[in-house]
Amino acid sequence: MPTFHTCLRGLLILTLHLHAIPPGTGAAARDDDDTLMPGQAFTVGNKLVSSNDKFALGFFQPSAGNMSKPSSSTSPAGWYLGIWFNKIPLFTPVWVANRERPILEPYLSATQLQISVDGNLLVIVSNNATTTQTQSVVIWSTHIAKANNTAMVWLWQSFDYPTNALLPHAKIGWNKVTGLNRVGISWKSQIDPGLGSFHVGLETNATTRNNVTIRRRIYPYKTYWWWSPDTAGGMKIPALRALLHMNPQTSGLVVPEYVDDSEEEYYMYTSPDESSSTLFSIDTNGQVKMNVWSHANQSWYSIYVQPVDPCSPYATCGPFTVCTGSSDPPCECMESFSRTSPQDWDLGDRTGGCSRNTPLDCSANTGGSSSTDVFHPIARVTCENQTHDVQCAACLVSETGARSTLHYAHCTALTSVTSRSAQPRGAAPNS
Repeated sequence: MPTFHTCLRGLLILTLHLHAIPPGTGAAARDDDDTLMPGQAFTVGNKLVSSNDKFALGFFQPSAGNMSKPSSSTSPAGWYLGIWFNKIPLFTPVWVANRERPILEPYLSATQLQISVDGNLLVIVSNNATTTQTQSVVIWSTHIAKANNTAMVWLWQSFDYPTNALLPHAKIGWNKVTGLNRVGISWKSQIDPGLGSFHVGLETNATTRNNVTIRRRIYPYKTYWWWSPDTAGGMKIPALRALLHMNPQTSGLVVPEYVDDSEEEYYMYTSPDESSSTLFSIDTNGQVKMNVWSHANQSWYSIYVQPVDPCSPYATCGPFTVCTGSSDPPCECMESFSRTSPQDWDLGDRTGGCSRNTPLDCSANTGGSSSTDVFHPIARVTCENQTHDVQCAACLVSETGARSTLHYAHCTALTSVTSRSAQPRGAAPNS
């Protein structure tokens, strides 16, 4: 009879065996084991540990100190099924299952990971609705189809569904047969692993080939960084591999690979030094980083960052902000504006940007003779989203026309350039 089981080998693998394997007896999975059998209980507090002792699978609650400086926030976070580095003292998740469906505290004791009769991995929450019947809600599932009758087959692996991080041998790219596209998506914040604003992936179409791109995945959409070995500024993979080998910081740690065959096209990297811990990630600011664990300093450090300028990720600071690049975070509110949610900013989520300290007057639009609103000039700035020029055509006036523009309450900013060589200027009105 077919027997399903799941094991942890740096990645989570669900396999099907058609030869006899003793099923679980209902006892909890052992913390020193790397395999979960059907019928075994796996709840909050249990964990699987990979055979090399390097990774662990279990339920966790994100901390604001993950791979970053600690935050003063005390906001409670939900619980998630994930994989993390087992021996690194700074808790660092590398994969999360239920990104968009956190498990809340009241339901923790009723939550478990299990293998269903059809071979799927499930995270379920059981609810004793009545004394005679128990109802279960599926929080997350692998959603696999029925397996073929072979001696052993890998049904599903976590490497095919990355979150914000890639380990050695994980792929960025797509399967030409199944259409599966492996992309990395940033967390929403340091304590929320939900789908964030930024995406890194492989882009191949009629006009571009083997481009690694980073783009903003929510409105306003834009690709703001790309790299390809075929472009004029690119470097062929063998040359890049040789360069990384010559660098003491990367030798033995990062070996890039590119594969394009009849079944797949992807990039990945390997780490020949098994004693090292490396992690390629896309952070909440929209930058990709190659991180290496320092045993001496007991911290992560980045040996590669792109884009280098923290202001390059599109709309990284949110509305009514200016990205200066000179602080951490590299963002400031415009004059007469304040952070919409200081707590979210502390956690790396600036999608709310800044808000006005006082509402717009707009009295001229309602029959008043004048408005108390004024424009605050901002010198030497670049407006990111040029599509707003079409929506606010009435705002594009000369310097002398700024006062008349205040009559349009819907118009929140204007730009003016006195000549082709002049520095661009922008302004936002407020009282």
